[in-house]
Amino acid sequence: MDLKLQPFNFASAVARAGLTPQGQPVAKPASGTNFADAMSSALKSVSTQQNEASRLQREVQLDNPTVSLEETMVAMQKAQIGFQATLQVRNRLVSAYSEIMNMQV
Repeated sequence: MDLKLQPFNFASAVARAGLTPQGQPVAKPASGTNFADAMSSALKSVSTQQNEASRLQREVQLDNPTVSLEETMVAMQKAQIGFQATLQVRNRLVSAYSEIMNMQV
């Protein structure tokens, strides 16, 4: 794989961060995205990463010459990091729920 470095483009970096060139947040229209949709999307993404890592592992085990060990290891690490992040979010949600339920009203 040939890697070519591109010069840093400040305007595109600012746009990807959701900011105007002056550093102000870009006003987004109300899209109706709620927490449940965001969480569902994140879980699907983690599941997709894990499935891709499993597929690459299987291909390496079958000695597929088009799949490199490095690519497989990177995919496995991405899947593991995504899973750990999801697990931490779940733990924080359970902790917050427990605190709310223990509040005296």
